[in-house]
Amino acid sequence: MSTTSGEALLRIHFTGQDLENIRIARSPDPLWEIVCSICRLQTKEGPLAFDPWRRMVHERLRRGGAPRRAALALRTLVPYATYFPDFLTPPVEGGSIGVAAGIDRVLSTPRRQLRSEMALLAASGEKPFAGAALALGDVEALRLLGDGLRTYHEAFLAPAWDRIGSAAGSDVSWRSRALVTGGTRALLDTFRPMAVWRPPVLEVDYPVERDLHLEGRGLLLVPSYFCWRRPITLVDEGLRPVLVYPVDKTVASVSPDAPTELARLLGSTRASLLYETAVHDCATTTELAAAVNVSLPSASQQLTVLREAGLLTSRRDGKHVLHTITLLGRRLLEGRCG
Repeated sequence: MSTTSGEALLRIHFTGQDLENIRIARSPDPLWEIVCSICRLQTKEGPLAFDPWRRMVHERLRRGGAPRRAALALRTLVPYATYFPDFLTPPVEGGSIGVAAGIDRVLSTPRRQLRSEMALLAASGEKPFAGAALALGDVEALRLLGDGLRTYHEAFLAPAWDRIGSAAGSDVSWRSRALVTGGTRALLDTFRPMAVWRPPVLEVDYPVERDLHLEGRGLLLVPSYFCWRRPITLVDEGLRPVLVYPVDKTVASVSPDAPTELARLLGSTRASLLYETAVHDCATTTELAAAVNVSLPSASQQLTVLREAGLLTSRRDGKHVLHTITLLGRRLLEGRCG
């Protein structure tokens, strides 16, 4: 994957078969979140979205130990503004995979791919951790890589995973609604302005000039919390096509007064609205008001309370406001809070 800065376009060329095979991953990919978050640690980009997380990471790094060693080692494999190996983010059939299974796929990378991609990394001027040994598929080097990925995820991403999942879940629900109500064109139009659909080509704001021909393989769209401003993809066009895109960070925000607000949730109307939001996955204020049989102003007021408590997220889409339940909201409905 290349992360160089610049004004350029990635042109993704679709056939009719590709348009029938566009998929949206239901959740973030842990490996993509690892590499994108490592890039965010190397810059001051997105202070509102990332500074609280960066402060947590830097505090943990100051303590030293395994998390610090893992972060420093992975930094040599994921340098900002240059190439990093595709094998760190293996394509996933079905669009969703856990961190353990993802790391297993990384460690199962064919040696030919390891040699080729580590050579590209070295050619960019980097001195990657365990470079020569990793390029040869050395068992110990691969073990160290797997340990580093696990440690990094546990120390720096797992504590924030609910927020990451909430942001991605809200984003996927919104785009899925666009697909259901307006078809493929409506789905692709949700990516403006970072990507523009000019049939049969999707023009994507990208670091370098590039053309990607899908050739009937379809495209997997993967939401990412730590991806920033523009989508990214794999370098090797022989791998299953994927487009990793940044989700809206603001929809997962939780009020500092969330514990106090949770106490206000007692009452049948709010409980019904929360339930209907979960059932609909992504619904407008009008739809939820009708489902619960309350007035529009009353529904809007009660949905605001739910949002401030961190139980749902809301985003404006034209004339409508769309609401999506958060992970915390689902846990409350399932009786798993506390």
